[in-house]
Amino acid sequence: MNFAESEVQTDTRDLARRIFEQRMGSQELAGFDDAPEGRFDSSLWRTLAEAGLLGISVSDLHGGMGLEFAALAPLLEEAGRALAPVPIIEHVVLAVAAIEIYGDRQQCERWLPAALAGDSLFTAALPHAAEVNCTPEGEALRLNGSVALVPLANLAQYILLVVPADRGQNVLLVDPRAPGVTLHPQRFTTGETRFSLSLDDVLVPPEQLLATAAAGQAAGQWLLQRALTAHCLHQLGVCERMLEMTAAYTGERQQFGVPIATFQAVGHRAANIYIDLECLRLTARQAASRLSQELAADTEIAIAKVWAGDVGHRTSYAAQHLHGGTGIDRDYPLWRYCLFARANELALGGSACHLSTLGEIIAAGGARCS
Repeated sequence: MNFAESEVQTDTRDLARRIFEQRMGSQELAGFDDAPEGRFDSSLWRTLAEAGLLGISVSDLHGGMGLEFAALAPLLEEAGRALAPVPIIEHVVLAVAAIEIYGDRQQCERWLPAALAGDSLFTAALPHAAEVNCTPEGEALRLNGSVALVPLANLAQYILLVVPADRGQNVLLVDPRAPGVTLHPQRFTTGETRFSLSLDDVLVPPEQLLATAAAGQAAGQWLLQRALTAHCLHQLGVCERMLEMTAAYTGERQQFGVPIATFQAVGHRAANIYIDLECLRLTARQAASRLSQELAADTEIAIAKVWAGDVGHRTSYAAQHLHGGTGIDRDYPLWRYCLFARANELALGGSACHLSTLGEIIAAGGARCS
């Protein structure tokens, strides 16, 4: 692939960064650290919608830009760099994409215009986060079980779920205000509030079903691959910002009358972070490129996810080391990025899980370059 950004990607990055930098300074982020309703800036969300950024990968038939999945990469990276309190992955990468690809014409017309305009909010549970039994009831489904760690479930119009079925999986939308749905606040790794869902005889009507059985199995895998890649791209932005903060701090902090950035050991540690970030950048964008072309991407995604986890670890450790005690001061923003790097690592499986997957692919002879 050509790893150089296209003009559209560069324009997307410049626009997203300008919006996030204008709206998301350290003081603004601090206001969302312990928000009981979850991390969501409705004003920022509206601004992103007005800029057209919520519809980058949606067909122009539904009011989007009609670009490929890889065009989302700059937006996801910038959202990570800013720790933006908006559900880019859940709303754009998962729910909106699922509606467009697997929904029928009526479902697309019903939900997509409002979703792209920022008038309605969709969220999603991480694939495989649901322990739910589905019972067919005519053309509808009845759900019983639980779903963990759903962001903004209390504010969303619908929640995208991927749940087991007799012959595959069901991909569907659940109304969080429907009878039988109970929300329970949970404390997430980043300190934010997310919600678990208790589902007690919840009836999902046919108009909220996107894919079922064997088709749902394929849809669930399609969504899982995009969720994994999106977290890798978000992680890249998070770690890039940690490196920027570390470079700025070591350039100002003096020891023996000179900036500590001039010390060889400091320079070597910072250089290692930079090399790690470039490896994550190449692997994550390669995975996004394969998905954009609808090519097999299991190997590329597993490699990117391993790098996302390990680079998050190493960048956090190095940044904290080079900041000294300043890194854990809650008045300084580095601690917040370390928590999000850890959350991105654990989302949809840590490095060991994906190394195992990669090992199975290699053992089966499926990791050759193509």
